[in-house]
Amino acid sequence: MRREPHVRFCERAAVKFHRATHRNIYVRSERAGQRVMESITRFIKQKLKLKVNEAKSAVARPQERRFLGFSFTTGPDIRRMIAPKSLERFKQRIREITRRAKGVSIKTTMEELAPYMRGWRGYFGFCETPEVLIALTRWVRLRLRAALWRQWKTPRRRRAALIALRVSGELRNTAGSGRGPWYIARSKALSVGLSNVHFKSLGLPSLIEAR
Repeated sequence: MRREPHVRFCERAAVKFHRATHRNIYVRSERAGQRVMESITRFIKQKLKLKVNEAKSAVARPQERRFLGFSFTTGPDIRRMIAPKSLERFKQRIREITRRAKGVSIKTTMEELAPYMRGWRGYFGFCETPEVLIALTRWVRLRLRAALWRQWKTPRRRRAALIALRVSGELRNTAGSGRGPWYIARSKALSVGLSNVHFKSLGLPSLIEAR
């Protein structure tokens, strides 16, 4: 789509936006939305001789639409949020990386994980729901703790790893636990040994830090 004609049209309608092939236009009411959509659709089809993807075009509340990976929260305090599908794609990518961590060094895992997280933060850090970013960062650490627990495999190796990580006292007995990796990832022993500071020293970025 050529930029100039439809930009001039939307500017006449007091709509401003940056370059893109997809547009979201926000108005005060559904009636106004129907009117603007009809006008722009007619302009694109008749003036520009282009097709409109009607399957992706709609008049709806902002919370019901997804745009470039974002959406909006409900309620009186409307905030820009990360769309559910974007969050799931992030989690799926993290799962793929941390599954491979079972057979490689933590350094190798970080070399793949850290750039992905920094790039994702650089784009989605624009959201206005920091609590989501905090929860995701915590979830990534849990994935890493579980992956390392699997990597250590035997009680003997797990105990040696905990000692090397300066886990002391009865917490070392966690090495003999028959619980699964995801349960152990939440244990105090791994929270102490594989702390937030420890992961930061390995190069793990936080999704909440300033870009």
